[in-house]
Amino acid sequence: MLAMRLHRPGRLVAEAVPDPVPGPGQLLLKVAACAVCRTDLHVVDGELAAPKPCVIPGHEVVGRVVTTGPGVERFAAGDRVGVPWLGQACGTCRFCRSGRENLCGQACFTGYQIDGGYAEYMVADARFCLAIPESYGDAAAAPLLCAGLIGHRALRMAGDPRRLGLYGFGAAAHIVAQVARHEGRQVYAFTRSGDWAAQDFSRGLGAVWAGGSEEAPPEPLDAAIIFAPVGALVPAALRAVDRGGVVVCAGIHMSDIPSFPYSILWEERSVRSVANLTRADGEAFMALAPQVPVRTEVETLPLSSAVLALDRLRAGEVTGALVLAP
Repeated sequence: MLAMRLHRPGRLVAEAVPDPVPGPGQLLLKVAACAVCRTDLHVVDGELAAPKPCVIPGHEVVGRVVTTGPGVERFAAGDRVGVPWLGQACGTCRFCRSGRENLCGQACFTGYQIDGGYAEYMVADARFCLAIPESYGDAAAAPLLCAGLIGHRALRMAGDPRRLGLYGFGAAAHIVAQVARHEGRQVYAFTRSGDWAAQDFSRGLGAVWAGGSEEAPPEPLDAAIIFAPVGALVPAALRAVDRGGVVVCAGIHMSDIPSFPYSILWEERSVRSVANLTRADGEAFMALAPQVPVRTEVETLPLSSAVLALDRLRAGEVTGALVLAP
C-alpha cells in the first residue's frame, strides 16, 4: 500500500509498505478520508516528542472495515467507522476508572504512537473506533474526529458562556461556532491580524463580531477557547474575559506563555487546558453533530499531497479543513 511515513522531523515521505494485518481486537480499514490536523503538523515538525519510528501520521480517519481480528464483536466487514486521536488506554488506572481515560498514562495515540490514516489501509482498536452518522459523506465526516471532538470538549470545559470568544478560526473553531450558535451562544472570532477571509468565514457561520487576535471585543466575554498554538494569546484572552471568565487552551502544543500581571487573572478568572478526548466525548458529539447540523467546510486532496497540505496549514492558508483521500 501507499503510505506517508515520517523518517525524521520535517521529512515525510511517500512509500510503498506492506498492508497491515489486524491483531486481536483490531479492525483492518480501507481508508476513505483522513483530515489534516494541526497536531499532525506538530508531530511532523518535531514539536511532539518521541513519535513511533517512521510513524504514519493522521488521526481523523474515516474508513471501511475490510476484515476483523480475533475477538471483535462491535463492527463487521463493510461497516464505516471513524478513528480518532485516542487509540488505546489501559482501562485500569485511576483515570480510566473515573471516566478520564484521556489522561491515562499508558494511552497511545493514532498517528503518533500508532500508525494512522495517511495511508491506503490501517489497523485500529475496535473499542476506540466510532460509528459515523450516515448523513455525512466520508470527507465531510473526517474533521469531526478531532477538530469536532476536541472543540466539543473544549466548549464543555468553558462552562455555560453566553459570549464565547474563539481564538484561531480554523477547522476546530468553524465546527465549535456552529455548535455554540445552535446552543444560543454569541460567538466572537479572533483571527490573525488582517485575515479578512477568515473573519468573513466566521461571520458567515454566525459570529456576531470578528477581528484580529490583538483586538478587544466590543463587550467582555464569558469564556474564550484558544485553538491557535500561540502562548501570547493566553494573556490576550484573559484581558478579553469578564470577571469569573474561563480561558480554555485547546491545543496539544503551544508556544511559551509570556508573563502577565496578576490583575488580569484576578476576580476569579481561570485558565485551563484540554487534553485528548474520551470515547464518551466521541459518542456524545457524533450524536449531536447531525442535530445542529454541523456542516464541515472541506477541501479534498490526494494522499500524495500530504506535504503540500501541511505546508498550507503551517502558512495559515486553510479555510475550514483539508482532507486527504487515498
